[in-house]
Amino acid sequence: MFERAKMHLEQYELADRIIEFPVSTATVYEAAKALNSTEGEIAKSLALFIEESPILIIVAGDKKIDNAKYKHKFNVKAKMIPYDQVESVIGHAAGGVCPFGINENVSVYLDKSLKKYEYIYPACGSHNSAVKLTIRDLEISSGYIEWVDVCKD
Repeated sequence: MFERAKMHLEQYELADRIIEFPVSTATVYEAAKALNSTEGEIAKSLALFIEESPILIIVAGDKKIDNAKYKHKFNVKAKMIPYDQVESVIGHAAGGVCPFGINENVSVYLDKSLKKYEYIYPACGSHNSAVKLTIRDLEISSGYIEWVDVCKD
């Protein structure tokens, strides 16, 4: 799915910012270590269902969903997509989930926890890739619906 994400980013002239690693970057910890960055700078893609509709919420890597905020925003409890269904539902396997080159029916939201960083590093469709983006780059390339506030402070 790396190629699918790369092709998506090429449309926005951002493919030259993709970084591939000889080690896994599938977890926030591994990605931060490989990039020599903070965990907060890793843009974590959370794959959830709202009823039967899949969504991605891109959040700072050091944040967790606040269930009360999430329910207030989406009117349902947070329900993660099961690990073994992530690739078929989203278009990328767990460990490489990102908002680039995803299935058409997936809605993308950006969490305000990302806004404090100059650069962030979402995955790029594989367990050993990332892409260095500004917040504006992420807005332009992610096809996001809106900014939300669903993480714990």
